[in-house]
Amino acid sequence: MAEARDLKRNRNGAYHAEPVGEDLFQWHFTIRGPRGSAFEGGVYHGRIILPPAYPYKPPHIIFMTKNGRFEVGRKICLSISAFHPETWQPAWGLRLMLEALISFMPSPGQGAIGAL
Repeated sequence: MAEARDLKRNRNGAYHAEPVGEDLFQWHFTIRGPRGSAFEGGVYHGRIILPPAYPYKPPHIIFMTKNGRFEVGRKICLSISAFHPETWQPAWGLRLMLEALISFMPSPGQGAIGAL
């Protein structure tokens, strides 16, 4: 619930996220492509799946719309995702994850799982 309150208190036109119904471990999000990038003007939808041990364990992140950067329907490999628990910081929240996703959009995939 603290995550939902934080997102409502710190609204940002670049992203939006809400839990799916009453399930606080399943979230849907939308992000806007970063300005000045090939993704500018795009709106991208995805899911964040929080583990039961969240925030001590990192989430899985899945994009649900084509975006040219990440595969659709596949868990993606980023330093903020469950593919890299060694880099995860419990202080990071959903808001930071969404901001990080936007900043990762124009970066090269370099063969990471789920990257194009």
